[in-house]
Amino acid sequence: MPTSLPDRVRLPFSFDPALLTRDLERLASVEWIRHFVTANYDGDWSVIPLRGTAGVKHPVMMIYPNPNATEFEDTPILRNCPYFREVLGSFAGSARDVRLMRLAPGSVIKEHTDHDLNAEADVVRLHIPIVTNSSVTFLLNGSRVVMEAGSVWYLRLSDPHSVVNAGDTARVHMVIDANAGDWIRFLLGSCVMGNGC
Repeated sequence: MPTSLPDRVRLPFSFDPALLTRDLERLASVEWIRHFVTANYDGDWSVIPLRGTAGVKHPVMMIYPNPNATEFEDTPILRNCPYFREVLGSFAGSARDVRLMRLAPGSVIKEHTDHDLNAEADVVRLHIPIVTNSSVTFLLNGSRVVMEAGSVWYLRLSDPHSVVNAGDTARVHMVIDANAGDWIRFLLGSCVMGNGC
């Protein structure tokens, strides 16, 4: 792997946006949980936990990616989502925390950093857009990242980033915190050395 990766890498996965949306629609009756770091956003930024720290039952703790956790389990919500389970199976059992994160129309995630979320640390964060719109602006280090539904992205979120949803529809991503094991590092390095995947 190169000693220094770019701040964004599109990975060589492609998932079916229609099937992703179908599973999202299966969760229409599930209550979204307001993101607990309220200082980081204006509007509605909310979460549905699909996988997290084993044994945790409180909703807020279910959406909290505990960096000290060592055991993880699927939430009951994931049982109703066969395509989401298929997607997660593509990541070789490395998924720790998996959440759906929804940014409502007119909402803003303020610029911030998530320390230790990079390939040089122990945990990488991967984004899979499920539904999005052309008026979503995701900035990483001041430069826009355009992510289409069904694509998979590594983003170095220990760097400054922000999101604005100026569209009329919600933006929903599946966000996977994964162990930065050898296969992920090899994959990232291969994508960079090959000038993209």
